[in-house]
Amino acid sequence: MEDKAHFPPVNPVSAGLAGNCPRCGQGKLFSGFLGLKKNCAACGLNYSFADSGDGPAVFVIMIVGFIIVALVLIVELSYQPPIWLHLVLWLPLTAALALGTLRPLKGVMIALQFRHSAEEGRLADTDNGENQD
Repeated sequence: MEDKAHFPPVNPVSAGLAGNCPRCGQGKLFSGFLGLKKNCAACGLNYSFADSGDGPAVFVIMIVGFIIVALVLIVELSYQPPIWLHLVLWLPLTAALALGTLRPLKGVMIALQFRHSAEEGRLADTDNGENQD
């Protein structure tokens, strides 16, 4: 691992929300909508450690789902609009909120992964390679 003493600590939430490098906060993290660059253009950090998995999608489902269900219930109980109006209102809003929050949440998860040196879990080798029958 490279020496981090040359880089002041970066707030992982603000760096992640902005889609910036979790080490220097200057370079960009993403090459496309959700694709990661190979490394940071500013500090050279290799992004091969970054694996957010399904974490961002789970948070998007929970956050967007809570907002949409609350709004649907409020509108339904207050105005009782026809079902077609619910579809016209909530399907585009759900898609927009989900797409709008997925990238920032992925950036935050990668920045937190870097900050806490999170790695893939491994099982400890308890018998040192020997099979005890």
